[in-house]
Amino acid sequence: MINTNFKSILDLVQAFPDEQTCINHLETLRWNGNVVSPFDETSKVYKCKDNKYRCKNTGKYFNVKTNTIFDNTKLGLQKWFLAIYIVTSHKKGISSLQLSRDLDITQKSAWFMLQRIRKCFGIENDNELDNEVEADETYIGGKNKNRHEYKKIEGSQGRSSKDKTPVVGMVEREGKLNAKAVEDVKHATLSREIINSVKESAKLYTDEWLGYKGLERVYDHSIVKHNQSEYVVGRIHTNTIEGFWSLLKRGIVGIYHFTSKKHLQKYVDEFVFRYNTRNYTTENRFNFLILNIANNRLTYNQLING
Repeated sequence: MINTNFKSILDLVQAFPDEQTCINHLETLRWNGNVVSPFDETSKVYKCKDNKYRCKNTGKYFNVKTNTIFDNTKLGLQKWFLAIYIVTSHKKGISSLQLSRDLDITQKSAWFMLQRIRKCFGIENDNELDNEVEADETYIGGKNKNRHEYKKIEGSQGRSSKDKTPVVGMVEREGKLNAKAVEDVKHATLSREIINSVKESAKLYTDEWLGYKGLERVYDHSIVKHNQSEYVVGRIHTNTIEGFWSLLKRGIVGIYHFTSKKHLQKYVDEFVFRYNTRNYTTENRFNFLILNIANNRLTYNQLING
């Protein structure tokens, strides 16, 4: 692996000054000298010219970008590396408009790049949580009081999901976090997400919302009563997950301004990834994402359809 230490964008550009150094780094991370065919992992591989390889069993040609987010793109790898560095190191993310200016590409290309990168962030949003776990829900979307009269939606106050998307989150104290956009915050939905993520041996802390009722049959479940102005009772609180909600909402409101329901989970994954890799060095976070780019390719038609 190239001996690098990415403490700044300048360091990254110096480490990867051209396309070939980017390709070399990708090949080292993905294959480490043992090239594997993306079409048949058991096949022998022949090296060809121009960084290409041929799979003996299928007869197909490939390179290190095949079946990755870099596949079939006209943008150089240096710009892709810069985009990955920027979006993983900025605490609140970066807008496609700003990235288009930074990389001197169109806004459409920058948005597509960011969405492809976000598809990889989901690798950090499926953790098994234990010990002390906080669970809470929040809503992403506009507020009626901020809308023009003709855009106001009746009955959208409180926990209504008419114009907002619920997101449920669980965080292990001093550990990892999961967060998923859900259809509602009813008991069946919340208990399903929590049971899928949290081990039965964990201590579970939530607020008094009825959707969490009954979880005491599975967990050592304690609640903090926010409706009675109760926020911390010894170790019982949900301050950690609420702190994450603040980061998520500030990023969406301040950087992205708007997210559709269709793409919301990708943005949630982005903030979860940064939270769960908060103790990584910038270089390790960058390489960790690059290691997981395989089989995560997203086409433009997949992105805009539906």
